Amino acid sequence: MSQNQPGRRSAAAFFDLDKTVIARSSTLAFGKPFYKGGLVNRRAVLKSSYAQFVYLLQGADEDQMNKMRDYLKALCAGWPVEQVSAIVAETLHELIDPLVYDEAVALFEEHRAAGRDVVIVSSSGEEVVGPIGAMLGVDRVVATRMVVEDGRYTGDIAFYAYGEGKATAMRQLAGEQDYDLARSYAYSDSITDLPMLELVGHPTAVNPDKALRRAAAEKDWPVQEFRRPVRMRNRIPSLPSPPGPPVAYAGVVAAVGAVGLAWWAGHRTR
Repeated sequence: MSQNQPGRRSAAAFFDLDKTVIARSSTLAFGKPFYKGGLVNRRAVLKSSYAQFVYLLQGADEDQMNKMRDYLKALCAGWPVEQVSAIVAETLHELIDPLVYDEAVALFEEHRAAGRDVVIVSSSGEEVVGPIGAMLGVDRVVATRMVVEDGRYTGDIAFYAYGEGKATAMRQLAGEQDYDLARSYAYSDSITDLPMLELVGHPTAVNPDKALRRAAAEKDWPVQEFRRPVRMRNRIPSLPSPPGPPVAYAGVVAAVGAVGLAWWAGHRTR
């Protein structure tokens, strides 16, 4: 039965993407296609593979995320937007389809059946997060936004959907869509998403890093472990179709080399 009764505000379920909805980093997953497309060199792909390994083991803290942002700005400057979007579209199902957690899709279905919108909130970019959101049938996505001039990325970041930035975007979206955040849900694996989790009435730590696990215990938040990736072709037919294409895109290009360089550099210095 839907929660959305006449005169009552609606609610939403906000999901982080990496290690919450999918089992890997969405940005790092496109290393090889970007290499084949000439956007990054072989060295960057190798470093991104190492970064993926480190990320799967322990996630990324604030310092590493800041390094990712700085490398991203330098690396993607001059990339053609259309080429990046085309590469993602061509390889999306091959790379991302097998990584989606069955438990996350089940939660999508549960929230949609209860009348709640499903929203992905990610620090990755619209070129990646938007198509993934469309593949999953979510209602909206929010991500980081880069500056584009003459069809190319300038290397400047207009909006970084990270930390408090995610919470700010969620408040704005709640105002636009009339979401009651006290009745809404949020899911994430990272302590960097604490502002996002604290904003809603029903936060849940999913596959949490050590810091978030401690915070969840202190705040008496539920903790869930997602372990079963499933191909979406086996699940998507059961998902209700959203009223239109995912909106509220605000994304950064999936600069695999940048992320890899950032995390690789951070861990190498340690």
